[in-house]
Amino acid sequence: MNQLRNYIRLMRVKHYIKNILIFMPLFFAGKIYDWNELSVAVTGFFAFCCVSSSVYIFNDLIDLEKDRRHPTKKYRPIASGQVSVKQAVGLIVVCLFLSILVLVVASNLGGSIFLLLYIIVNIAYSVRLKEYPIMDIVLLASGFVIRMFYGGYLTDVPISGWLYLIVVSGSLYMGLGKRRNELRGGNETRKVLKYYNHSFLEKNMYVCVALANVFYALWAMEFRNTCMIWTVPVFMIILMRYSFDVEGDFDGDPVEVILQDRILITLIAAYAVCLSVLLYW
Repeated sequence: MNQLRNYIRLMRVKHYIKNILIFMPLFFAGKIYDWNELSVAVTGFFAFCCVSSSVYIFNDLIDLEKDRRHPTKKYRPIASGQVSVKQAVGLIVVCLFLSILVLVVASNLGGSIFLLLYIIVNIAYSVRLKEYPIMDIVLLASGFVIRMFYGGYLTDVPISGWLYLIVVSGSLYMGLGKRRNELRGGNETRKVLKYYNHSFLEKNMYVCVALANVFYALWAMEFRNTCMIWTVPVFMIILMRYSFDVEGDFDGDPVEVILQDRILITLIAAYAVCLSVLLYW
């Protein structure tokens, strides 16, 4: 049982929350109750979860020595020795096999293009590109964009230009916040931090969050239901609360920030309910 928990930690199961973006195009298209499309999105979600876990494990293998010198990452399953390198490689193979199996069963091999792109981007990031300033943040943000377009492809829903800009600016904001907090925390194992300074990261953080708010407001005004404009303040408050957390003792990882703040979770849940009412009732 303990070893199973180590595998779950290694696979970053709680980070699957990011993969909810796959359902975003279908949800905003008003088709979330279309069982055929929803089932396709669900199978795609599971396939992406398997692929993302394989990427997380690969990254831990690449960063093994660095993680062992890190004050908190040294407790990760591979770095702490709870999971061997051989076991980790075997788990990568299993995850990739399951993702392919899911797509084959769902007869949706076309989605594998996005999965392959996600793998290539993350391998490039893990092996080399995370050491280049700006490029590292762009690649982190690209993962969210790939998820969104993957969901749109699976469900045959075109991606709104405004939605694309919201996700891009929002993900860049979170990536910059992550680097800002790593810099503030004195992370000596991440080489790219030597190129950054607090002022640069903070200024660009708030440029991106401001743009996310503006893009969302413009997008909300395009909906047939004019009441969508009333969700703009809620969206702004969510980002404000997220910023409040990032300014605190969090390391800036989006998943950790969200899952450790009950108020933020409540705000997101209330926002989701509001959207559901406006889009479907």
